[in-house]
Amino acid sequence: APAAPVAAPAAEAPAAAPAAASPPKDAITSPMVGTVYLSAQPGAAAFIKVGDKVKQGQTLLIIEAMKTMNPIPSPREGVVAQILVNDAQPVEYGAPLVVFE
Repeated sequence: APAAPVAAPAAEAPAAAPAAASPPKDAITSPMVGTVYLSAQPGAAAFIKVGDKVKQGQTLLIIEAMKTMNPIPSPREGVVAQILVNDAQPVEYGAPLVVFE
């Protein structure tokens, strides 16, 4: 009987992992290592928010790498479904940033 409760959480964990991993599959990912900024400067309005319609080429956020501010443009038109990063959060290359609907 004690083995069954141990097996159940183990079975749930792999089931939860693919579900958690599937939205970022369609995510716009970071092209570099750096620090994410969601607005042009502290206190300014964010470039995007959930529910916004964005155009191809529109700035989604900025990634600072080696003291250089790099605007990250949208690769396509879409509606912002999720923003997966916080302001001033460090990101790795390939980290998911934004998910479109």
